[in-house]
Amino acid sequence: MLLPTETDISALQLENAESDPHLVVLEPKDNPQNMSLFRRWLTVLIISSASLCVACASSIAAFTEQGTTQTFHVSREVSVSETGPLLVGPLSEMYGRNAVYQTSYASFFVFTFPVVFAPDITVFLVFRFITGFCGSAFLSVAGGSVSDMFPNSTVASPMAVYTISPFIGPNLYWEWTYRVQLCWIFTEFLILVIFVPETYVPVILKKKARRLRESTGDPKFYAPLDRQEGTLASAILVSCYRPFQLLLFDRMALLLDSWNALLLGILYLAFQAYPIIFEDIHGFNMQSTGLAFIGIGLGNILGLATQPLWKQGVSSFSLALYARETAKYNGDPPPEMRLIMGQVGAILVPVGLFWLAFTTYPQVHWIAPIIASVPFGAGVYFVFTSTFTYLVTAYRPIAASAMASNSALRSAFAAGISAIRGSHV
Repeated sequence: MLLPTETDISALQLENAESDPHLVVLEPKDNPQNMSLFRRWLTVLIISSASLCVACASSIAAFTEQGTTQTFHVSREVSVSETGPLLVGPLSEMYGRNAVYQTSYASFFVFTFPVVFAPDITVFLVFRFITGFCGSAFLSVAGGSVSDMFPNSTVASPMAVYTISPFIGPNLYWEWTYRVQLCWIFTEFLILVIFVPETYVPVILKKKARRLRESTGDPKFYAPLDRQEGTLASAILVSCYRPFQLLLFDRMALLLDSWNALLLGILYLAFQAYPIIFEDIHGFNMQSTGLAFIGIGLGNILGLATQPLWKQGVSSFSLALYARETAKYNGDPPPEMRLIMGQVGAILVPVGLFWLAFTTYPQVHWIAPIIASVPFGAGVYFVFTSTFTYLVTAYRPIAASAMASNSALRSAFAAGISAIRGSHV
């Protein structure tokens, strides 16, 4: 049993709207793509900042390692990364985006307390795992919200803003790092509850049908989601199975997700390698080492700055290609066009890594590896933006499931890489 998709709902509405007056249809005022541009971009920015908060909870472990090892008297702390997307993210296609947002972020906030005030390393690691589970559910759904609010023709720019949000991390004394983050999580939770609307069309129709039944007293009003067959348990099972289905049977999704997983693993290795490069080789302190990540951040920002150029075509070739494909498909080019940016990123990433690898010697000035990380950061941005945009356009009715499979695979790979590297240090 599959849940109704947006395509199914549209077809059902066209066929039955006139013959069945009790079928609730999507009116223009209910369509999330018809919200004001300000409201949609405000939602994108809130979701992006909340994603940044979740990502920071993962990445700050690299900078708090010294404090935690001294406090808990252990040799090395390796936290288990995110596993929630495959289990929780797809449920947004059944209960709506906001249900997952609010539940996952409230749990994220509550379970961060034991991390901040952990009495021993066992409590610290267990609740680091739980908060990673809760936070990762949010990340898998966020891309689905962006695809809900923007059509294929304009989805690239908001997806670019969302994509860049997870690549920043704070650097403070470890206990205050988590305490500051606890305040940040609570603030983000309040903003999500107050300002972020429900954007998933099937759930919007389901809520509208419930309101009509209550206001009119007529129990016959229904939405397509109300007429799904099977039990609640079977619906949840199918919802959770869909990301696995994409990974097992869709080669394009598997290859792109594997590409992202490899790249995120390399990025996490950079978090581990920077202290070696700048503290051990160049004699930096921990604060200065944190500033060394400015190269990757600058590369991300420069990549984001090129987004308007990609929208118009960064060269005569790409512009002609976009124009030809747009005309060929009546203004709606295929999702594969989004991967052109990823081809450029696929060149910049190895160039930056080779440059970084051969400038880590003591006799080479410390600025060289920082400069080398700029093309690496830009390449990371290009690859992730192109892949995320492709997934939410190619799998639009099940965008949250597509993003969930991507998030789970890359996070699991990054966690494995970090654990293997940590066990050899």
